[in-house]
Amino acid sequence: MPTTVTHPFLTKHTPEIVNILIQMKNDGLSDYTIKNTSKLLKFLDKYADLNNPEQVKTVIATHVSNNYKRNLCFAYKKYAQLQNIKWQMPHYRQDRKIRRIPTSEKLEMIIAKAGRTLSIKLRISKETGMRPIELQNLKVKDIDLEQRTIYPSTAKHGTARALKITANLNTLLQTHIITHKLNSNDKLFKGNADRYGNTYRATRNALATKLQDPTIQQIKLYDFRHYYATTLYAKTRDILYVKQQLGHTNINNTLIYTQLLNINEEEWTCKATTNSKEATQLIEDGFEYVATTPDALMLFRKRK
Repeated sequence: MPTTVTHPFLTKHTPEIVNILIQMKNDGLSDYTIKNTSKLLKFLDKYADLNNPEQVKTVIATHVSNNYKRNLCFAYKKYAQLQNIKWQMPHYRQDRKIRRIPTSEKLEMIIAKAGRTLSIKLRISKETGMRPIELQNLKVKDIDLEQRTIYPSTAKHGTARALKITANLNTLLQTHIITHKLNSNDKLFKGNADRYGNTYRATRNALATKLQDPTIQQIKLYDFRHYYATTLYAKTRDILYVKQQLGHTNINNTLIYTQLLNINEEEWTCKATTNSKEATQLIEDGFEYVATTPDALMLFRKRK
């Protein structure tokens, strides 16, 4: 019996490509990986005869980015294996580029510009470092409002984790659930990761234009995850803990965040109080307790 194609990214392909994507699905690969492979094979199919490996190799070689070349090679490798095509995959070394981590102020400006639902999503991204696909897959039952903890279903076969959130975000999520009359098994947010990304970019670009600040337009949605990872490592200096909290399976993917630190005195916002209630609020707002002075003044700091 023919296999029923249920995913949108399995359509508009040759039967050979569809069979590869279905095989990937049957092998338990994530929708994110299948979707990327779908796009890459569609590109190669447009400019080369997929049954001519040398022609495919020539098309791949015309690109500038080694990272994109590598991705094309791995996608075609799957095609060649399933079609029993003999092909020696060329080796391209992955380009490593250190991203600049945005400040908390810039991220907060984008969050403030966003609509109600988008602002909640962005705050989750900032406070937990969840991947967009993990965030969009959240169900109400994944949120423990009493413990202020989110238990995401980890993408990319990563490790399971529990992510603490602030009291403010906890209240926003509770209001969102009540307002939309969501049940335990309901998805927390409508749409998918692509829609989340598109809505984010539209909001970010509008803010960058309004403020005439091109640096805002350079902030990618994944930079919220990078910000979380970098600040978490700066606070704990525990790379294994950061690996766990990001859901990484390979520590090499986590080690990059040790290279992103450039924290000096000017990059911290400092607060002081003698009031225990204010101190509690500062901690809930993400400030780190530093010390108490002899005159009972409690000192706190948070990265800008």
